[in-house]
Amino acid sequence: MATDTVLPYDSLSEQEKRFPAHAVAGLTVANGLEATLFASEPTISNPTSIDIDDRGRVWVCDAYGYRPGQSSTRKASKEKLAGDRILILEDTDGDGKADKTTVFYQGPELNSPLGILVIGNKAIVSQSPYVWLFTDTNGDDKADKKEIIFRGIRGVQHDHGVHAFVFGPDGKFYFNFGNEGRQLLNGRGGNLLDEWERPINFRNYKQGLVFRCDEEFKTIEVLGENFRNSVELAVDSYGTVWQSDHDEDGNESVRINYVMEDGNFGYVDEMKGTTWRVVRTNLEDEIPRRHWHQNDPGVVPNVLHTGSGIPTGMAIYESQLLPRPFWDQIIHSDAGANVVRAYPVQNDGAGYKAAMLPIVEGKRDTWFRPSDVSVAPDGSLIVADLYDPGVGQEASASDLNRGRIYRIAPPKTPYRVPVYDYNTPEGAVAALQSPTMSIRYKAWHALLNHRRAAEPALEELFRAPAANPRLRSRALWVLNRIEGVHRRHLEVAFRAINPNLSITALRAVRQRNSDPTEYIKLLTSHPDPQVRRECALAISHNHTYEAERVWVQLARQYKGNDRWYLEALGIGAEGQWDRLFEAWLQTGKTDPLATPAGRDIVWRARTNLAIPYLATLATDNSVPLKERLRYFRAFDFLPRGYEKSLALLKMTRGNASDQTEIDKLALWHMGREFVRDSYQGRQALQRFLNKTYGTQNYIELVSRYEPEYENDRLFRLATSRPNTDLGRDAGRQFLKQAEESYFWDKFHNSNDDTKIALLASIKGVGNRESLTILGNAALDPAHNMKVRRAAARFLGGSWEGEDTVINLLKSGRLHGEIKAAAVDGISNAFRKEIRDAADRYIEFSEASIDKSAF
Repeated sequence: MATDTVLPYDSLSEQEKRFPAHAVAGLTVANGLEATLFASEPTISNPTSIDIDDRGRVWVCDAYGYRPGQSSTRKASKEKLAGDRILILEDTDGDGKADKTTVFYQGPELNSPLGILVIGNKAIVSQSPYVWLFTDTNGDDKADKKEIIFRGIRGVQHDHGVHAFVFGPDGKFYFNFGNEGRQLLNGRGGNLLDEWERPINFRNYKQGLVFRCDEEFKTIEVLGENFRNSVELAVDSYGTVWQSDHDEDGNESVRINYVMEDGNFGYVDEMKGTTWRVVRTNLEDEIPRRHWHQNDPGVVPNVLHTGSGIPTGMAIYESQLLPRPFWDQIIHSDAGANVVRAYPVQNDGAGYKAAMLPIVEGKRDTWFRPSDVSVAPDGSLIVADLYDPGVGQEASASDLNRGRIYRIAPPKTPYRVPVYDYNTPEGAVAALQSPTMSIRYKAWHALLNHRRAAEPALEELFRAPAANPRLRSRALWVLNRIEGVHRRHLEVAFRAINPNLSITALRAVRQRNSDPTEYIKLLTSHPDPQVRRECALAISHNHTYEAERVWVQLARQYKGNDRWYLEALGIGAEGQWDRLFEAWLQTGKTDPLATPAGRDIVWRARTNLAIPYLATLATDNSVPLKERLRYFRAFDFLPRGYEKSLALLKMTRGNASDQTEIDKLALWHMGREFVRDSYQGRQALQRFLNKTYGTQNYIELVSRYEPEYENDRLFRLATSRPNTDLGRDAGRQFLKQAEESYFWDKFHNSNDDTKIALLASIKGVGNRESLTILGNAALDPAHNMKVRRAAARFLGGSWEGEDTVINLLKSGRLHGEIKAAAVDGISNAFRKEIRDAADRYIEFSEASIDKSAF
């Protein structure tokens, strides 16, 4: 990294550092590049999203209304209070600085827009609960027409709502929303249906979603699900979709994803919808993997974990103005990490892996909070900066008056915008090669309007052996839409040396053909696993005999240890696992468990035909148990039924050296219905509980199945070891599963020491039931004073209990020794405010407290 020394930044005062005049001095820029200030406050105040039009002008979502609840003391001009704005910033004299500002639209209904795409005389603006389409009908750079494309999207004033649209090389729009979005309705509020005629909502899909739609906004495809907060996505010229996803804060699990079509990306448990914090079999060792359920069959792997951060805008840099390491790479802004990075991508089997390469960082000025990045027509980068000391829910109100736009380019490079003649095919093909989406959008439509007259110019680009394969792919996408000429060009691409051209051809064919199997068959033996991955994805939900043969052939070529390939096979087999798995078994000449590839396919399968193979793998004592946990977990994803439960039951009848662990795992995965409703299941559970009583294994299985007949033993365990983890777990479970009357009966019929032990075992629970019991025991004069003092002290044994004690003290309901014991119980609380409050209620010395009761 080269340090920018234009100004002695560190010698400036804190106030001076915030001046726009010193904005660039606080940034650290990669070698061979410099940052220049394109625009700043007061012109803009809070740039949440940007785009660049075909004239090189920067369009900005200036969201002063972002998170209005942050402060009630917000000071703003009447102009800003009139609603958020869409601004057009223009450099009219070519000096690299915006000198003309036009308000394209402002209105009170524009409330914290988080995405913008400029397409000709229109702008698509994303802002939950709406996606707006603004149109300038007379060319004066003012919106004359406003339409609602989509509505009903949840996540109003929330980062996890709907984000920016992008224009794909196939002529379609791509967009996404985070896990607050929940549904997508048409402009009139009616249901939008997916390709399986299901409403697009949280009942049919999980969490954050990625979409593709036609230019009429009518045909909607869901490309991926189960993200947490996938912000702006990016689509490269091959049609590959990339995006980032924001973890739950503090877990260092921000990720970069290749959006494998129809993939599940693992934010919540596929079967139960539970979060990553819920303990499951085969739990990942590292939180970044655990956060996304990466060990579960059916979850697409991540390309990269970037650690902590707040991911924002993304673009694909398909230009050559920046230094070579950034060519054809993902460019990503991360407001939390104060950085704009590139992610150099490498092939990794049938998928990808990536590294991180900083472009511009706020190492010295940590107020640098990049919210978006776009590629300008000359190949430079335009970066939006919220310029805040914090981001998201940490942002303070005063920061909303600041915002910057930077240009990143080689030093002394003037900002130049090429001019194209869209009226000729040659001019439109030249424009199609632009790094800027808005120019490619105009070129796309110009070429379609030229129809067959555009073929020679497109063919010249497509067949140019020295051309960048990405540019050749752009030509192929357009040729695919020209009737009468597309087929022969696609066939050339299928035979191309570059595998990405073959992938592009297959994706293009799928958009034209309802059954592209004849084309898929041309590629099923391709030497590149990424091409074969695409073949597997292409036959998803294809129930033809030919598709079956394709899948089996692809499965036979799987070598193992390639999760990308395996998940593509799983997606291709969705809804037809029974017949495909059986066909795979029948065509095999060896034991399917004899190879890593066969074991992987058994693990990934979603058919009961896999049950005996899974059982064999799970009980293979020649393999360490830790490596076999994946097979126990796989049982959770098989269809419901007694068949798998009986297989698991059979595992409990072995005599292996690790039989106790096998018994626990088998019982855990049998399912509540089988264990509770079948005699064999109940007997197996009882045998295990008898064998493991007094251990953590016992507690785990009682917690899962909650057999009432174990209440007595839970009570004995809780009261005999109240100050151990095991005793407290037993007390918690006894409180949870026993009837209230049963609990009090055991309490009242016990001696004082047993009563105190029972109360001690539940002091850390902190729910309403436990606090009620402890409070009643402390306040009821019918109980022995020794028990009451203990209950009062235990009452502050949880976070919630500390608050309860403070409330009781404030209300004056605690007196004498009971009050002293309650105060003593919170005197060492973690929270300082609780300790301080306790000090105010101390009325006599500790010597007067009988601690023998504790």
